[in-house]
Parts: sequence; C-alpha cells; structure tokens
Amino acid sequence: MNRREFLRTVSAGAVMTLTPVFFRSCAGQPKERPNVIVIITDDQGYGDFGYTGNPIIRTPNIDNLAEQSVEMTQFYVCPVCAPTRASLMTGRYNYRTRVVDTYIGRAMMEPDEVTLAETLGESGYATGIFGKWHLGDNYPMRPQDQGFEEVLVHRGGGIGQPSDPPEGEGKYTDPVLFHNGEKTQYQGYCTDIYFEQGMQWMEQAQNEGRNFFMYLPTNAPHGPFDDVPEELYQQYKQMDLGNDQFPQEEGHPLPEEADTDRRARIYAMITNIDGNVGRLLARLDRLGLADNTLVMFLVDNGPNSRRYVAGMRGSKSSVYEGGIRSPFWMRWPARLSAGQKSDRIAAHIDILPTVLEACDVPIPRDIRIDGESLLPLLEGDDASWPDRHIVIQAHRGNDPVRYHNFMIRNQQWKLLHPSGFGTETFQGDPEFELYDMANDPLEMQDLAEQRPEIVADLRERYEQWFRDVSTTRPDNYAPPRIHIGTPHENPTVLTRQDWRHVKGRPWGADSNGFWMLYAANSGEYDIRLRFHNPMPATGEAELELGEQTHSQPFSEGQSELVFEQVPIEQGDLNLQATLHLPETTRGPWQVDVMSPDLHE
Repeated sequence: MNRREFLRTVSAGAVMTLTPVFFRSCAGQPKERPNVIVIITDDQGYGDFGYTGNPIIRTPNIDNLAEQSVEMTQFYVCPVCAPTRASLMTGRYNYRTRVVDTYIGRAMMEPDEVTLAETLGESGYATGIFGKWHLGDNYPMRPQDQGFEEVLVHRGGGIGQPSDPPEGEGKYTDPVLFHNGEKTQYQGYCTDIYFEQGMQWMEQAQNEGRNFFMYLPTNAPHGPFDDVPEELYQQYKQMDLGNDQFPQEEGHPLPEEADTDRRARIYAMITNIDGNVGRLLARLDRLGLADNTLVMFLVDNGPNSRRYVAGMRGSKSSVYEGGIRSPFWMRWPARLSAGQKSDRIAAHIDILPTVLEACDVPIPRDIRIDGESLLPLLEGDDASWPDRHIVIQAHRGNDPVRYHNFMIRNQQWKLLHPSGFGTETFQGDPEFELYDMANDPLEMQDLAEQRPEIVADLRERYEQWFRDVSTTRPDNYAPPRIHIGTPHENPTVLTRQDWRHVKGRPWGADSNGFWMLYAANSGEYDIRLRFHNPMPATGEAELELGEQTHSQPFSEGQSELVFEQVPIEQGDLNLQATLHLPETTRGPWQVDVMSPDLHE
C-alpha cells in the first residue's frame, strides 16, 4: 500500500461529507474545525513590516494581523524559497523530499511525499492554492497532483523566468497563469488576482458547507521589478529610502549606498500585498468566518537585497539571521488569545503538524515528520517543552555537501558555517562560527574559539542530522522523473526550470541540458522544440532520446520545429535537444512533448 492509499484508510473517523466537523477543545466543549489560510510571501524579509520596526514601509493590515495574532518570535525558514516550501508542505526537512535547490531540476518534490493539502483533503477539507508552487511544473509533481483541488499558479520559481509561457513572459500585470492545468489569461496585477480568485473560491467552499484550506503563496516581492503597482511605486519614489533612514543603533549597520529605486519598487509590491491581506480579512469578517479561521503569515526567506532587517546580519541566501528568520503570526480568535508570544525556536517544518492538530486531523502513521505542533506554545503552555535542535542548510548543486552553508540551533546556541549559497561546494576546512543567541541574538560576537565544547557538541548533532536526512531514500538526491504519455498532461511542456544543466550558464542563451522523463506508454510522440528568439542562422537540430538520435535542419528566422512520430518505449529515458549553429550550440527554450493517441 502506498502512502496515498494509506491516507485514504488511515483515519476511519475522518468525516468525508460536507457537514461541518466538530472536535473537542481543551476545555472539553465541542468546536467546529477551523478553516485554514496560509500566506507566505516571496523574498520579503523580516524587517519589511511596520510591526517589526520598519519606520517607512506601509503595512497597516499585516501589522494589525500581527497585533491580533499569537507569535513565534524565533521562527526559521530556509535561505531560499523552494526548500522552505517543501518543508512547509510536508513537515519534513527538504533534503528528505529531493528539493535541494531552486532550479535546473533540483526543486522538484518527490511525488510520494504526502502534503498538508493531501492530508486535509482526505479529511474533508476543500483545498486551494493561489500563486507560487515551485515544487514541480509537470505531472506528477504539480499542486493538483499533490492534493489541491483548486489550482491557480504560475510555473517555475517566479514570473519572468524560462518557465513562463511565451505569451505571458515576465508579465506581473495581465499575467498568463495556469488554472487547474489550463493556460489562462487574466486581467490585473498578479497578487490582486491570487487574492481575489482565492476569496471567491473560499466563499464558494463556505456556500457548499465545507471547511477550506487556502494556500496563498505570492511571487511578490520577488523580481523582476519592472512591473510593479505604479501608484504605490510613485508614492515610495518620492520618499527618502536611503539606509540612513532606518534604525541602526543596534546590530549590524547597513551599507552606506542603497538602490533606492529598486527599494521603492519592492516596497510598492509589499504594500500591494498588504492591501490584499486587508481585503481578505475584511471578507472573512463579512462572511462570518473570522472567528474560526486560522490565518498564518510568514515569509519564505530573507530579503532579496541588503535592507533593514532589525539589526540582523545577512539577507536572502545567507544562514545568518537576516537570511533565515521569518515572522510567524497565527490568528485564530476562537482558540488563541491575541498577544501571546513564545520565544521557543521553531521552523517551517512545524507548520504541518500545527495545522493538523488545530484541525483535529491525525498525521498518517507511516510518515516521519520532523516538525512539532506549536499549539501548546501558542496557547501559553511551554512548561514541558523540551529543548530541540533545528538545522537549516541550502546551497547550489545537485547534492548537499557536508558543512556547506548550514546552521544548527538550539535554544541558546547557534553553530554555523556561512560558506555562501552560490557555489556547489567550498574549499578547505569549515570555519565554524558560534553565537550565544540568548545573550547575543544579533550575532555580534563569535565564541567558537572560547567554547570549543559547544562547537564539538553541535557539530556532532549536525553530522547525525546530515547522515539521517541524506539516507531517507537509496537515491536520496536523484530528481523525480517527469511523466509523459499520460492523460493528466498533454502536451507536457518541458522548460529550463527543470532540465539537468550540462553547458553554459543554467539559463543563459547558449546553455543546454536534458530532461529526465518516464514514458507511461509506448508509442510515437511528436516533439516540438521552441526557441526563445528566431534562429540567427541556419543550422541543425539534434534530438537525443535514450539510445536514439534524430536530426533535422532549421532555417534562419525559424522559431520552432517539430520532430514527428518519434518512437518511444515505455520506461525511463532522458531527452536532450541541441541546436547546432555556426559559432555555438545551445538548447531550446522549451520543448512540447505530445503524447500518442492523446492529441487534441
């Protein structure tokens, strides 16, 4: 029995009707199960809120949400986005899920992972995602394959990347998105669309008498920054956004120079998110859902430029606090008292078990969860909460490297090796840093030389963790294969987001790579190569599929070509296409694989 089959049988008490489900609260009184909304923004740092001390940015609605919430004040995420999302969805360290990076085949989550959406859906919840998935664009890794009934997403890690459909390339305004797998043109700004479509779906679920889980992962304020809410941008552009305008009395000072135009664009995107949060909370009030809806808010990593982070060091991609600390607010008036705070360390892995406990849904017994439910802490009961160790690690590459860009943290101490995200390995021996976070939360004084016994203990605990997460599966870091030849997706659109890179810069014009596929059915497939720009000269296209090779010429100015009726046998295979030009070779921009007998 696989995990999905197990999920269907694990909870005999799970109510699958549309009748509201009740459970016993701590006081023993019957309570209706809550609705759940998880909002996670992209590249918004800890300091990008008025609530966290930013004196300039306007986030009144999120600030009010924070005031009405309970809070984990030391909450961690990964320093980059896809790993955070994998842990949020599964309650497991991302290294267990095959998600090790953000692109070129390293951000596809193992389909066998059981997600929060799957578990809640099997217990009767309506499940919807609106925004950024970033855990696989093709079957069987899409959100609709991983438990979401309603799906409105962009592809890849963000709009403006090689996974964009050509007609929607880079468009935050009037974007081309994917609604339940169908490419659809929308009108308006992308963040506005996610929230509005999500609210309409939420209202429909309520009308049907269903509890709902709504996942709102925005792609803002991730770049590119040339398409932002214009009115808000003009307002911020008139302000002095220099680094000297932000508090710097404590902690690590900001550099003297700042790209204030880019900052104005980012702040416009954030204030737009804030307005949508306000509309969402107002809609909950109007529908009478506010009291028993659990609303969670967090960010996916540190800020996408060096800016105010409340005195912390670092930004996106760093394992210093500025790169991995996130606010974590939970509003649930029916059960949680506003203003309650806990300083116990927590992380993305804790969201799944926290939500499941709140919804009275059991964790399937055959799944190993790394996180812990935070409800006892958020209800003020930390007397029996044991100390724990949380590990965060992320860097470029097909495989994790021991000690590379990691941190391990218990309640008092933090050991890290900040070797940088951008390389696949590091040279020499690790140079550990150690901070007493209870007395030095801004990481000002490295105590590694003074406290070697703490370094040794945390190093050994990290090594145990690394061995454990690296042996979850026999082929632990091999990417899952994209399936072709199924009725679930036709054509299958292969993009540079998910190829295994072999030449040039991963997304550069003259780069190339191959896709790891599984053909569900034998037959003759049509394979269309699409080019980002018309070919600058005549040349030859070479298509490699396992042991077979096909070729055909292309002409100057040609934008695509099709290999027709290519025979493919059922099973695993790799696909690589190479465009031979007079001065260079390159891969296609995207490849469409049309399945036999499934052509529209």
